[in-house]
Amino acid sequence: MSTYRYGRYVDGPDPLAPPTDLRAAMDELGREVMEGASPESALRELLRRGLPGTRGLDDLTARLWQKRAALTRRNRLDGTLQEIQRLLEEALRAERAALFPDPDDDARFREAQLDALPQSTAAAVNELAEYDWRSPQARESYEQIRNLVGRELMDQRFQGMKQAMENVRPEDVQRIQSMMNDLNALLAAHAQGEDTTERFAEFMRAHGEFFPENPRSVEELIDALAARSAAAQRMMNSLTDKQRDELSALSQQAFGDSGIGSQLSRLDSLLQGLRPGEDWTGSARFRGNNPMGLGEGAQAMADLAELDALAEQLSQSYPGARLEDIDVEALVRQLGGEAGVDARRLAELERELRSQNLLERAPDGSLRLTPKALRRLGETALRGVIDSARQQGQRDNSSAGAAGELIGSTRPWQFGDTEPWNVPRTVTNAVLRSAGGPVRLDVVDVEVSETEQRSRAVVALCVDTSWSMVQDGRWVPMKRTALALHHLVRTRFRTDALELITFGRHAETVDIGQLTALEGVWEQGTNLHHALLLAGRHVRRHPDAQPVVLVVTDGEPTAHLEATGEAEFHYPPLDRTLGKTLVEVDTLARLGASITVFRLGDDPRLTKFVDTVARRSGGRVVAPDEDGLGAAVVSDYLRSRKRRH
Repeated sequence: MSTYRYGRYVDGPDPLAPPTDLRAAMDELGREVMEGASPESALRELLRRGLPGTRGLDDLTARLWQKRAALTRRNRLDGTLQEIQRLLEEALRAERAALFPDPDDDARFREAQLDALPQSTAAAVNELAEYDWRSPQARESYEQIRNLVGRELMDQRFQGMKQAMENVRPEDVQRIQSMMNDLNALLAAHAQGEDTTERFAEFMRAHGEFFPENPRSVEELIDALAARSAAAQRMMNSLTDKQRDELSALSQQAFGDSGIGSQLSRLDSLLQGLRPGEDWTGSARFRGNNPMGLGEGAQAMADLAELDALAEQLSQSYPGARLEDIDVEALVRQLGGEAGVDARRLAELERELRSQNLLERAPDGSLRLTPKALRRLGETALRGVIDSARQQGQRDNSSAGAAGELIGSTRPWQFGDTEPWNVPRTVTNAVLRSAGGPVRLDVVDVEVSETEQRSRAVVALCVDTSWSMVQDGRWVPMKRTALALHHLVRTRFRTDALELITFGRHAETVDIGQLTALEGVWEQGTNLHHALLLAGRHVRRHPDAQPVVLVVTDGEPTAHLEATGEAEFHYPPLDRTLGKTLVEVDTLARLGASITVFRLGDDPRLTKFVDTVARRSGGRVVAPDEDGLGAAVVSDYLRSRKRRH
């Protein structure tokens, strides 16, 4: 009988996980862009924060730094020296215990030899190399010193060698010596430019047990060895001068006259020449209480280097940075499988945003939102506007009325619809629902024919972009309003001609992408006069359409356009500025356009001026708050179309 165990899926992305939520990502991107961030910085901010259920780059980076700090605060690098000192003291203590009961002069002479040993641990170990130990326990402790140094030195350069050399025998030393000779010969030949492909394969067949990384080429072998050797050198650089001198002296005694010590020195020299780009001069400060041996210290230095490299990859601060640059395997080694899953999800999100044609490169190399992305933002903005209107008790007027032309499509009937029933679709739905039984018509079967307004409108949306809009928190609501209106016109009233006009010190016509990415700048001036001039030009281009002029502003006009094209600014407003603005109001009124002004704020001078504009143009004034601005503009646009129809 088969049994199964189920656990958390951590080997790569969860195959049952929901797909990347591009809509939520686009909403976040859009919010950042509308607040003035560039699409590139908005994308970086999104990846830094992450999404619900996926940690962002900032969180992963913080965990890397926490691990790095814990590594240096918890440990110290003199573990091998401490262990050698312990073994030496243990050997001397056992030897003195064996000599003490012996009354002859030889025992006293030996005690004098032990008392005269140098203070330096390495010098004492070296001087005891020819000492004839009386105590078997002392001899064993001393032999452990030499074996320990050899194991640690090999573990510094070759991963996992410390365990392999735990009970080293003479034949094991000979095998290691043979491997070192062949390795140095292989690397020397490679450094001279020889073809070492066959030689490498032969080397791995003979000595592959020493290389758990299982390199597939000489270059991979060099990479692995150089990274380990450089970490060992950085560990030595991190010791005090005294500790470094002690270990250097002990290293020369580690393998006796086998020649392995000199082979290790030659290996380090070859690797430095083959990989000069490795960090051979760096160091780190360890200030903890947990002593580490040479191999553990080298691994700690390698971990620090890997943590630093991952932090740089996660920062994405270098030119051309992409999330595909992140070494996910290294991230999993350092932070675990969940961190790898988060990194893969973020990389997938970035990849999908580009592959789904939501982000593109502009001619100047900068990142920008595509028309598809702007449509999504507009759809979201319009949905928010409609929801806001419903909460305020306004009826959803986004669908066309019954007194329009059929456009050929149908949709299920909803309460309040006045469009004509589509009888063939309604009856077909009833037949299919009945499944061969008696056909009974139900309200769920009803479909209505969609219609389109016969009238065509020319719409000018003039939005104030002076600094006060940014300062008073009206910048993003203004952009959302423009996005919602733009999306409504482009999807429901495609025959309408919409123009977006911004006005600060000067006015200009912009497309929706420019307005979405527009950054607030410190500039004084509210040139409604110039904006109405551009609106009048737009209206004249479409003489067959009904004009709709919508103005969003939070300040009275303080600038006007002179005949030279220069804008004259003055506060408080000049009578000349107000007069030239009202002249354009009258001009638009003669063209049949009534102006609706959406007044933001309660300034008495602004209130008086916009009331004058509404009276002279036959329009009206709406005073919404920031949250209700979009609903007010869209509702007024629909009301204007319906009234004119």
